[in-house]
Amino acid sequence: MHGDQRRPWPLLLAAVLLLALGAGVAWGVGDTLALTSAPAAVPVERTAAAPVTPMVPAPAFAAVVVTGDRRVTLAAEAVADALVRRGLPRPAVVPAATVAPVLRVSLTPAVAGAEAYRVVDAADGLTVEASGPAGAAAGLYAVADRIRSGRAIERGSVVTPRLGLRLTDAGSVGREPDAAAFAAGTDYSLNTDIVGGALLPRAPWVDAAAVERIAADFRRFVEHALARGYNGVVVPGFLEYVTFRGVDGVYPAGDDHVARAEALAAAFAPVYRYAADLGMRVYMLTDMLAVSPPLERYLDPLDVTSPRLWSVYRAGLAELFDRMPFLSGLMVRIGEGGEVYAQGGWDYSSKLVVTTGDAVRAMLRAFLATAGEKDKDIIFRTWTVGVGAVGDLHTSPRSYESVLGGIDDPHLVVSTKYTNGDFYSHLPFNTTLGTGRHRRIVEFQARREFEAFGSLPNDLTDLHRQALLHALERNPHIEGVWTWTQDGGPLRAGPMTLYLRTGFWQLYDLNVYALGRLAWRPDSEPAAVTADWARQTFSDDDRTVAAVTEVMASSREAVTKGLYIAPYADRSVRALGLEPPPMMWIFEWDIVTGDSAALDSIYAISRGRVDEAVADGDRAVALATRMRETLAATDPAAWRDPVLRQRFQDTLTYQADLFTALGAYRTTVLRHAEWLDTGDARARDGWRAAERRYRAARASHLARYQGNLDFPAFNFTAADLGAARADRDPAMAWLARILLAAVVAVLAVGARRRPLWTRALWTAVSRPWRLAALPAPARRLDRVLVWLVPAAVLVAVRGVHTWFAAPAHLLVTLGAWLLFAVVVRLAVRRADPFHLWAAVGGVILLRAVIVLVALVARGPGRYWFNVWTDPAARFLYVTVAFAAFAWLFVVTALVLRDRYGLSRRRVAGTLLCAAGVPLAVLGGLVAAVGLERALTVWNDQLALLPWGLSRILGITVYLGIPSGLATWTATAGAVLVAAGVLLRPRRASA
Repeated sequence: MHGDQRRPWPLLLAAVLLLALGAGVAWGVGDTLALTSAPAAVPVERTAAAPVTPMVPAPAFAAVVVTGDRRVTLAAEAVADALVRRGLPRPAVVPAATVAPVLRVSLTPAVAGAEAYRVVDAADGLTVEASGPAGAAAGLYAVADRIRSGRAIERGSVVTPRLGLRLTDAGSVGREPDAAAFAAGTDYSLNTDIVGGALLPRAPWVDAAAVERIAADFRRFVEHALARGYNGVVVPGFLEYVTFRGVDGVYPAGDDHVARAEALAAAFAPVYRYAADLGMRVYMLTDMLAVSPPLERYLDPLDVTSPRLWSVYRAGLAELFDRMPFLSGLMVRIGEGGEVYAQGGWDYSSKLVVTTGDAVRAMLRAFLATAGEKDKDIIFRTWTVGVGAVGDLHTSPRSYESVLGGIDDPHLVVSTKYTNGDFYSHLPFNTTLGTGRHRRIVEFQARREFEAFGSLPNDLTDLHRQALLHALERNPHIEGVWTWTQDGGPLRAGPMTLYLRTGFWQLYDLNVYALGRLAWRPDSEPAAVTADWARQTFSDDDRTVAAVTEVMASSREAVTKGLYIAPYADRSVRALGLEPPPMMWIFEWDIVTGDSAALDSIYAISRGRVDEAVADGDRAVALATRMRETLAATDPAAWRDPVLRQRFQDTLTYQADLFTALGAYRTTVLRHAEWLDTGDARARDGWRAAERRYRAARASHLARYQGNLDFPAFNFTAADLGAARADRDPAMAWLARILLAAVVAVLAVGARRRPLWTRALWTAVSRPWRLAALPAPARRLDRVLVWLVPAAVLVAVRGVHTWFAAPAHLLVTLGAWLLFAVVVRLAVRRADPFHLWAAVGGVILLRAVIVLVALVARGPGRYWFNVWTDPAARFLYVTVAFAAFAWLFVVTALVLRDRYGLSRRRVAGTLLCAAGVPLAVLGGLVAAVGLERALTVWNDQLALLPWGLSRILGITVYLGIPSGLATWTATAGAVLVAAGVLLRPRRASA
């Protein structure tokens, strides 16, 4: 049946079916993008400055009488140091003394508990009573702390730690203050190994001088941790110390991995043993699955539910415990891994493959079997960051019980962050900490990675106290804490602050100190703890201590208002099937984002509270300014160290400068989104004014702090990309209006039947079943314009749609159209293509109208705003746009059949090839470039998703996009082409 005879009803039915299919696609897209939020139970922090408390006189001990235990002697030296700090003569630390007054250690069974102690009055001074060296050392450290704080020494009652396991990370041990690397600010490596600086590429494999430097740092850190009240340390490492000597075939004879592991174990076992000799528990930390190339080949395939695979790791763990018998156990993480965590210079790596409940249980049962034999602990971290079937193990009590509920082993300790997510503010406490019967420890971070890496005043004492009390009230199995003194985030993306070594590390030592105190006594008064830290760290002067505590009392409000947008951050949000963090407009660490997905979503959730969000930015600047003025008013002579006073002042100057830039940017993006949403002139004017302030403040911030090792400038690259595109929205809206008017004019002229090329395009749009009946053009101009005008419209519309800023997007979209056109043209290569170009051009104009209608209001910014935040508008657009896309194949098939006389089989073959060739070519191109790299380029140009996503986590990893997707797409295209070729007969039927 030819065009003049064909009835429209089948085509109308096809259109309805395509719209229904488009609705299904729209529903799927909406289900994937669904932005939802609910109120979150964010803890209310109540910070206050401690009242000024005069110092009590320090006891003038002539001697500290101790037992011969090394840890007790070390603690006694801390008492002597504290007395010297108070201006008194240094007492002798001796096994016996005839002078008075003395501080004496007495070991007695009357004080029950390994770490319990009691301080009592004696005729010649004071006595610390304890049942053993651990309690005696704890008592001496407590006495030293009270002396340094200017407080009276507590007497009479037995003191026992509320939590018996108090772990730290390894601090900054093994990390070098590499000025060039820190100044660049582009190293987002997450490797935490402390032995990298000692590695050699060949025998003897280890640099002895570097080992001694690392050992000295480790000894200093351990001694400091003991004084802060901790009794355990977690050190990265596992596979690099193992030869798998009990498993034949993992490492072939002569393999360098064996010699290197033996050399590393021989060099570093004595380093770690130092902590154990002082009574600290030492745990090694590893990601699972940890692999080396030979091990991975031996285990191939990596079946993480297989007893065979885990028997190999069991053998390795047993070997580790045999090599280092002083270890208390192994800590395991399954939620992160990959090349970004690898140590440069060696081939050990980790893989994210333990992602199911069966795999987790198989791993734990294998490790626990070895731990039981060796009487060690396995500490399992629940941190799983959304990966795999156990992706919500960290925050879901249901998943926790499903995965771990059936494991009951006294050697299993489960470690969980105190927050319902990562170490951000504005998050509820972790609900899984009230779940299960396992031994539990709670994770805390002192140097907050997402809050400027500890470079801002950030007193977390009250928050951490609330978190501990909340967990203890709900779970009697909580037995410890794990404090990160340095760890978290990339090692060189923030200030060059290394705990105990370089930079203003004293600022976040407050949180280390406070957690040590809280783990002993969770009900400690936060303000008093902060005051004690201030007195010990900065000054004995009451007024100076009061000023510092006042600054720290304001620090949390400043941080939470300056770095968070509260109307968004105080909600529990889900988008793209994930739980975005409460910060999000800074993604992550120091990258101020400019992507529409995050910023539009933040606005949508904050809608109605924009003025409040803007005011919070101004409040943060005012707080930082007031904090700076308070500190500046202190007497320089009252500070123990003028360098620390200057660093504190510089910190507050940096904070005020940073919050000024961030506040202006916050206002810019919120007012821009408000204009996109409402079209309100006040919002537009507010956006433009704020943007001018932002650009001035950003330029000032970068000029002042770019490359600064102590106060690195934030990264505004992504913000500038987004702002540049936002600036074009009004112009793009006007271009869209002009283009829409032009397209409508062309079609209107075509409806009047002259000239022929416009008539053909109008017919293709309105009545494609009649297109075949149109006469062939007599003029060459008609033959050219029928394809040239739609092609020009296509290029122009796609340019407007992408702010003329995304050539990668244009390459793919225009390339797909071109390849489609080439294939269908070859199908009728001996015939006049006029009607074919009219059919294709008509669909182009139809789709152009759909896109332009979405752009005319407020440009591409409004288009993407609707995609991310307006379910109804998104559903309507995707439904119609998809149907119009699929309509291309219907109209092309119609014209090939009716005008060019191709058989049904030949038409089907042509369309399969026309669909397959773009998929094969463009899919192959993306595969050749690399999917992650291609998505990164595309996203950088369109600013749709966070710019930092690909540079930190990877777009494919974070969104769960299969790495082989481009290859699969190219393969699918090739299959379609092959099927199309097979369908096409050797000769076309007329």
